[in-house]
Amino acid sequence: MKIEVINGTMSHEEIDATVKMYQENHPDYNFTSFTFEPDGEFVNVKYTYTCVPFERIRRITGYLVGTLDRFNDAKRAEVNDRVAHM
Repeated sequence: MKIEVINGTMSHEEIDATVKMYQENHPDYNFTSFTFEPDGEFVNVKYTYTCVPFERIRRITGYLVGTLDRFNDAKRAEVNDRVAHM
């Protein structure tokens, strides 16, 4: 992770605490960089992130599954014979 402090100084403890706070408040973000700009008692924070990838889970024929690759031929046939209800 890239961390940059511009137009001022911050202690390592302050930087670590701020990064930790952002990570706890946004657990679904993968932070890639932080830019801190101290302004008196305040700090302007800019950050970049990517979203944490997730696997979609669906209920198919009575099972919670992410993909159908572990289904046998009978279960695959059940999936193909399903009727979409809208």
